[in-house]
Amino acid sequence: MARSRFLKDTGLTVRMTTVMFLLGGLFVALIVGLMYALPSYAFFIGLAGIGIAGWQWWNSDKAAMRAMRAYEVTPEEYPELHGTIDRLCALAEMPKPRVGISELDIPNAFATGRSPDRAVVCVTTGIMGKLTPEELEAVLAHELSHVAHRDVLVMTVAASAGIVAGMMARGAQYGALFGRSRSKEGAIGLVGALVISLVVYAISFFLLRLLSRYRELCADRAGAYLTMKPAALATALQKISGEMAAIPQRDLRASKAMNAFFIAPAISGASLKTLTSTHPSLEQRLEQLARIEAELGRTQP
Repeated sequence: MARSRFLKDTGLTVRMTTVMFLLGGLFVALIVGLMYALPSYAFFIGLAGIGIAGWQWWNSDKAAMRAMRAYEVTPEEYPELHGTIDRLCALAEMPKPRVGISELDIPNAFATGRSPDRAVVCVTTGIMGKLTPEELEAVLAHELSHVAHRDVLVMTVAASAGIVAGMMARGAQYGALFGRSRSKEGAIGLVGALVISLVVYAISFFLLRLLSRYRELCADRAGAYLTMKPAALATALQKISGEMAAIPQRDLRASKAMNAFFIAPAISGASLKTLTSTHPSLEQRLEQLARIEAELGRTQP
């Protein structure tokens, strides 16, 4: 965890370490299993696995910005946005990340980057017109806590196993459907590769979502304690979630890949109380913020 005045969370550190260890083991098992199942392609599979993991780590900020059609902005272009982030970074005693804007109507925000020095905090134009300055500050504090806790990096790198598994599963299906294997051994290898890939993908899918839900609660807590305004984050979350219903489904689907990084998922009319959700329920988040509000009220003179 980066050094800052954001509330530290041992539970998050333990979960991130555990998920990285388990997914690292899965990643190695996937590559080794595929190399045994498809020995003719062993070298290329190993090379591809290492290449994808390295690319994920090195280009995480660029890939996320490109997916959201976002771009970096200067203090001259958005002085109020930069000013808010400047104040929060000074309060948290952390390096200031780059600041980005995504010209989307979806009211949301996200943070990305392989390190605090390479991090980007991005907001959509949709969120800037919906929130008050105090609410936007609360959202930005939430996103900055992701940078300070380094959980953005963990989420990005940890996704490598799932990405490779998904690619290999599709490749195995393609080979089986189009008769790329002309021998019994080759067919067994393709089936083995498909099974291994699907198992690793399923495990990584659920592990990442378990971590994602916890890190969102952690960021809510850390941001609320930093600004001392949990009620502002609560109203911001309510506004963001309510506005999702007015966004066209095609726009929500286009942003689905970034859901794990958003402050609130880009979905409408669906329950989040499932194992597949990337975020805790809105009710759970509001209950936590209400407890923090009550706690702060008791400690203030």
